[in-house]
Amino acid sequence: MDRKKIKARLELEDGSVFHGYSFGAQKSVAGEVVFNTSMMGYPESLTDPSYYGQILVLTYPLVGNYGIPESKLVDGLDEWFESDGIKITGLIVSEYSFDYSHWSACKSLGDWLVEHNVPALYGIDTRMLTKRLRDEGTMLGRMLFFTDELDFYDPNKINLVEQVSIKEPVEYGSGDRKVVLIDCGCKDNIIRSLIQRDIKVKRVPWNYDFSAEEYDGLFITNGPGDPKMCHETINNVKKALEGRKPIFGICLGNQLLSLAAGADTYKLKFGHRSQNQPCVEVGTKRCYITSQNHGFAVDGRTLPEGWEPWFVNANDGTNEGIRHVTKPFMSVQFHPEAAPGPVDTGILFDDFKRMLL
Repeated sequence: MDRKKIKARLELEDGSVFHGYSFGAQKSVAGEVVFNTSMMGYPESLTDPSYYGQILVLTYPLVGNYGIPESKLVDGLDEWFESDGIKITGLIVSEYSFDYSHWSACKSLGDWLVEHNVPALYGIDTRMLTKRLRDEGTMLGRMLFFTDELDFYDPNKINLVEQVSIKEPVEYGSGDRKVVLIDCGCKDNIIRSLIQRDIKVKRVPWNYDFSAEEYDGLFITNGPGDPKMCHETINNVKKALEGRKPIFGICLGNQLLSLAAGADTYKLKFGHRSQNQPCVEVGTKRCYITSQNHGFAVDGRTLPEGWEPWFVNANDGTNEGIRHVTKPFMSVQFHPEAAPGPVDTGILFDDFKRMLL
């Protein structure tokens, strides 16, 4: 790609301005600015639908050094990515590596961003920027090129799930147990984790009425934005709670299951976005290191009778999972399928499969 330095800037709603140089599309954008502390996995993170509407700050000092792999479909899903394209609104890094090297790479991160018309800046003090977001909380921001002007935009005021969910049902796998998967912005590795366990998956849109479907279990996926925007999903899950078929939710799925059960959710100050969040299982005191990406959380104090906290974040005490006392309903705030890793909690997919038998 062209190494000519094109200047641009990131402006936050508090008046802060950070100047940098372009290595993606030269396009002004606005969104919610969030940070991720992971040390690797930018191809997976950039294609995670949970980041839809957000300007992502990667705190790792050098980004782009292992390039981007070639797209390759396996079982109807891309082998290397978490969706069918880049889902972030913009990218901010400290240093960008123009020279990449990896056995799987076929292009640079910058060229990939240009292909998808997504802007990116390097040369910004991401440590200072992250400290500001941590202290002040997640803020709205805009990436501006040349003399462009653009209003701030709050993506959480619209139903982002509707934007990233599929439009028509799709089936994967050929197992003897069938799961209806509500796609709220599903990471593909969730589906891979299910079909690898010989589970047939019917992936349906976020507002799909599955009450007439024949299935063995229900799965509620991750996704972007405020869970309270998903009224139709919540109502459909409420109907499922009247029965006894197993239910498993991940990330946004944890929040949607909680809302359907009668609990409440709230927006976190700056969210959890990393690969190193410690979660303690209630009762056993076992601690797992987890991958996370969410800006909202369940208020564990509002869980109704019959429900109990399952996991708690060891750093800030926030809820990381719930389960029903007598019925096979459970959900977690973290990502057991973890792409990028770790996959310490992948055993929860095995637990879910056993519930289907």
